[in-house]
Amino acid sequence: MNARLGLTDATTLVVGSMIGSGVFVVAADIARQVQSPGLLLIVWIATAVMTMVAALSYGELAAMMPQAGGQYVYLREAFGPLPAFLYGWTLFLVIQTGTMAAVAVAFAKFLGVFIPLGPREQQLVAIAVLVTLAYINTRGIREGVLVQNVFTVAKAGALLGLIGLGLWHGRTAEALPNFDNFWQGADWSWTCIRLVGVAMVGSLFSSDAWNNVTFTAGETKNPQRNVPLSLALGVAIVSLLYLGANYVYVSVLPLSGIANAAQDRVGTAAAQALLGDSAQAIMAIAIMISTFGCVNGLTMAGARVYYAMALDGLFFKKVAQVDPKTQTPSVSLWAQCLWACVLTLSGRYGDLLDYVIFAVLLFYALTICGVFVLRVRRPDAPRPYRAIGYPVVPALYIVAALTIEWLLLLYKPSYTWPGLIIVLLGVPVFYVWRGRGKEVKG
Repeated sequence: MNARLGLTDATTLVVGSMIGSGVFVVAADIARQVQSPGLLLIVWIATAVMTMVAALSYGELAAMMPQAGGQYVYLREAFGPLPAFLYGWTLFLVIQTGTMAAVAVAFAKFLGVFIPLGPREQQLVAIAVLVTLAYINTRGIREGVLVQNVFTVAKAGALLGLIGLGLWHGRTAEALPNFDNFWQGADWSWTCIRLVGVAMVGSLFSSDAWNNVTFTAGETKNPQRNVPLSLALGVAIVSLLYLGANYVYVSVLPLSGIANAAQDRVGTAAAQALLGDSAQAIMAIAIMISTFGCVNGLTMAGARVYYAMALDGLFFKKVAQVDPKTQTPSVSLWAQCLWACVLTLSGRYGDLLDYVIFAVLLFYALTICGVFVLRVRRPDAPRPYRAIGYPVVPALYIVAALTIEWLLLLYKPSYTWPGLIIVLLGVPVFYVWRGRGKEVKG
């Protein structure tokens, strides 16, 4: 596959993959848990800091190993084929495809604002989105990137417009109590830390997929520079947009209005407070743009992981095929699309996504541990970029991530054990592949 993505393309892939529908809805659940305007914003600030630290740490690995597959390759080189396979297995089974299904259905639900759609019709529209974007991406990476760039600019512009309008309008009378009691319920004890840690499930999920740009490193120009830089720029842009949007939420809506927004659509409720009756249609269009671009980014990036797995003999051999005309992993793109469509029809993708945030965070922490492992094992390997603040800053991320994992195990076990089971189910599958005589790298 040829290197065709520049810095701008890579950055829009980060931004476009991160921004879906989450920023418009998860604030409701966070508000119900923390019951404090200040803590609501602290949750997003903590998420932004953690995500940026992770992105900066991944930059070292991306510059060191600029290959298709990204995080899968980092895990393979640091820990061997089994952890890498478990990551790719979980990515294909739930993380990437489940997110694609959920976001495509979100697109269909907001299309329902203009065209009445029942649950089955929503699923069919979602499948049409998945198939359309898979087809576009099989035509060539430039075609996929064009869609990504256009929709990322549009969605970031829409979110920026909401933030600008909210800041220009200022605080509403209904929201003034938020600032009179900004830290209500925040006693700064262990209970407060626990509340914030557990509530970060939603914000972390909304901020996920920033690592997708590493999957396409093999097709990025000057990846040693552009992948780490796009990680930093993309995460910074999205974090600022998310913080701005949530500040607007607490500026125009009472805390109860955030927590009890209809169907958790906080973005729509905020727009309603600012724009009146036209808000529903405007926000529906904005979220449709956002979700369409998000599915495109996930489609483009995810297929490169299964392609890398197939090259290692850990996925079906045909998935490693590259279309000679378009230079795209077309079989991988269609395999990913097919499974995402199955999850869409099953209607279980929402439950699956609830389960895997524990696994996602675990793989992030493990990958950053790989920075330490490879510094020891390969001290002389070329490192065009080195993790900022090493070893303290990456270590702090690992500690923070494991703390959140522990809190989830204690207080949200229903979100954790199923996710672990999904990951561990991959262990016998790995040994079946190896037992079939596949040549496994590592």
